[in-house]
Amino acid sequence: MRKSKGLLGFVEIFVIAAIVGTISVAYLSSTAPKPMGTFGSCDEMASSFNKMIESRQNAWRGGGLKTFDMVAGSAVPMAATMAVAEGSDESGDYSDTNVQVAGVDEADIIKTDGNYIYTVTQGYDYGFYGFDEVAVDDEDADSESRSRNPSFVIVDAYPAEDASILSETDLGEFQPTEIFIEKDRLLIFGSTYEEITMGTPAAKVASDSGVSRSMIAPIYPTGISIVTVQLWDISDRKNPELIRTVDLEGSYLTSRKIESDVYFVVNSYPRYQLFLEAASGSGDAGDIIPLYRDSESGEEELVPSCGCDDVGYFDDVIPERFVTLASMSMADDDAEVVREVILGSGQSVYASPENLYVVETSWPYWPVFRTMSAEELEAAANTEETVIHKFSLDGGKITYDNHGKVPGHVLNQFSMDEHNGYFRIATTTGRTSRSGESLSSNNVYVLDSGLVQVGEIEDIAPGESIYSARFMGDRGYLVTFKKIDPFFVIDLSDPENPEILGKLKIPGYSDYLHPYDDDHIIGIGKETVEAEEERGDFAWYQGLKMAIFDVTDVSNPTELHKIIIGDRGTDSDALHDHKAFLFDREKNLLVIPILLAEIADKENIEDWSYGDYVYQGAYVYDLTLEDGFQLKGRVTHVDDEELFLKSGYYYAGGQYSVKRNLYIGDVLYTLSASKLKLNALDDLEELKELVFS
Repeated sequence: MRKSKGLLGFVEIFVIAAIVGTISVAYLSSTAPKPMGTFGSCDEMASSFNKMIESRQNAWRGGGLKTFDMVAGSAVPMAATMAVAEGSDESGDYSDTNVQVAGVDEADIIKTDGNYIYTVTQGYDYGFYGFDEVAVDDEDADSESRSRNPSFVIVDAYPAEDASILSETDLGEFQPTEIFIEKDRLLIFGSTYEEITMGTPAAKVASDSGVSRSMIAPIYPTGISIVTVQLWDISDRKNPELIRTVDLEGSYLTSRKIESDVYFVVNSYPRYQLFLEAASGSGDAGDIIPLYRDSESGEEELVPSCGCDDVGYFDDVIPERFVTLASMSMADDDAEVVREVILGSGQSVYASPENLYVVETSWPYWPVFRTMSAEELEAAANTEETVIHKFSLDGGKITYDNHGKVPGHVLNQFSMDEHNGYFRIATTTGRTSRSGESLSSNNVYVLDSGLVQVGEIEDIAPGESIYSARFMGDRGYLVTFKKIDPFFVIDLSDPENPEILGKLKIPGYSDYLHPYDDDHIIGIGKETVEAEEERGDFAWYQGLKMAIFDVTDVSNPTELHKIIIGDRGTDSDALHDHKAFLFDREKNLLVIPILLAEIADKENIEDWSYGDYVYQGAYVYDLTLEDGFQLKGRVTHVDDEELFLKSGYYYAGGQYSVKRNLYIGDVLYTLSASKLKLNALDDLEELKELVFS
C-alpha cells in the first residue's frame, strides 16, 4: 500500500539516505560560522581529509553522533511571475521560462526568442517504452527505428503557417539536460562519462595508509561522471556549429543566467582511491580535486580544476566533497571560465541579480538512532542545520562572500529569497510520521547581508512539514501539511520582527505557489482525505488540486476558487518543476501538463483507491478572479488512445508525454520528446505538428 507524500518515519529517512550515499559533509555542532580559508599546500588538504576518514570510520563503528549531507536530486518579488518578452517586428509577444526572480534566467529543455524555438531531446531505446508502430517484443524490428541519439532541434516557429524544423543536430553520446540562448549563441548543459586509470592495488594502499580496505573502491580503470557544457554558434540556424566544450568532473545541480553570463553549480565526490594513494606516498593529494578541461585551451586531457591552495574550506565544516561554482560568457567565445571550488556540497540554489546562495543541510548519522530513546531522538532532530554559502556575482566574476547557518532543512529554491539586503529562508526541522509521534516544526529566518541571523519565527505548525513556500516583497507564504493544509501569510516588513498575520486551514496541500497579483496566489498540489483513525495519523492524497488564495485581508486569507482534476494517481510535472507551469495574467491563460488517472468504478471507491491512466497532455485554462478555472480544452501528443491505455504508465512517461508549453503571438506550442504541436490559442484548433526525426 502506498503512503501519502512526506509520511516516512524519522528513522526511515536516515536509513534511506544512508543507502543512497554514505559519503558526507559533516558539521561541528552549533558553532558560529567562521571565515573561509584556503589550504597552504596539498599536504595540508590531505591531512584534513585523513581526519575526516578516521572520524567517519569511528561513527560507523557506533562512536558518537556524526552528521552527513543528504543531497536532493535534483520563494519572491512580484516580478518573478512568468516573464513575457517582446520579439522582433516579425514575431508576436511570447512567453519565457517561468523563473523565480526577474532578470535571472533559468535553463530549461525549451527556449524561444519569439521567432525560433530551441529544444533538446533525450536519446532512447523505444523498446523499453513501446513507442510507435513496432511491438515491444518484435525482435526483428529495425535497430535504427528502435533507438535515437540525443539531439538539439531548432524550429522556425512563427508564423505558424510557415513553421518548420530547420535543423536537428545529433549529439552522439552527450546526454543534454537543458539550455540557454543568447542572440546567436546556444549553451547546452549535459553529461558524459569518462574512464580514468588508478594504478595501485587497493590492498596495498590500505596496507600502506592504515585505512580500512572497505573504504577504498578497487576499480581499475574506473569511470567518472562529467558535466559537459557545449557552446554553439547558431547564427546559421540550419547549420549550427560547436565552438567550445567545457568539462567539469561531478554532477550538475543547476544554473542561472544574468545578462550574457551563465553561472552553474557542480557537486563532486573526491576520488578517495587517489587520496589514499597519496596518503601512502604513492600519489599526489592534488589529484582528488575535481577535474577540468576546456577545448579553448587546446588541452585534451582532464586536469585538476584548481590548485590545492585555491580550494576554500571552513574550520566548522569537515571536508568530504567539493562544490564548484563556475561562470561562462555567452557573449565572448574566448572568455575565461571562472571557477570557485570549496569543500561542501549543493542541495539547492537561490540567485538574485547580484548574489547566488548555495545551501546544504546536515543530518544526524542514522546508525546511532537504533539505540536512542525518544528524548535523544528529539534532541538529535534539533542537530539539523542548513549551511548557506553566499557568492557575489559581477559580470561573470565570482567572489565568495560569507556563510551562515540556520536550524532545519530547506524544501527547494522557493524556500529562499533576497529582499532589500536581507536573506529570508524557510526550513523544517525533523520529520512527520504516521505513528503520531512527529518531531517536526517549521521556521522562517531572516539574515542580514553578512548572513547573521536578525529575526525568526519558529515552531510553526508543529508536527507538519513545509510543502511549498513563496516570498513576495514584504510578505511570505507557507503551506505546511500532514493531514490538512494550513496556508500561512507572513509579514516580513520588519526583518527583526517577522510575524504570522493569518492562516487558512483547508483539505489538501499545494506543492507550488505562484503569484497571480499582489493579493492573490495560485496554488497547485493534491486534494486529500484524512485517514481513518485506526490506520494512522496521516491523510490519503487524491486528485490534482488547483486553487486561488485571496490574501486581500491578510488576517483572514480565503480560498477563492478551487478545482480538482482526476482521481488518486493524477499527476503533473508542474508539481515538482515550476518550469512546466505557464501562466499569463493579461491573457487569462494557465497551461499545465497533466497525467490523468480516473477510477472507473465510482460505486466502490475507497480513499486509497488508485485510478487508471487514461490521458496525458496539456490542460488549457481561462483563469480570472471572477470565474476561476475554466477549462478551454486539452492538447495531447498521443495519437493512438488504445496504445496509451495498453502501455499505461510507461507510455505516459515516454516520448509522447507533453512536458512544456509556451506561446508566441496567438499560437500555443506544446512540446514532448518526439514532437512540437501548434494550436490556436483562442479555440485550440490544431494548426500544425512537427515531428522530430
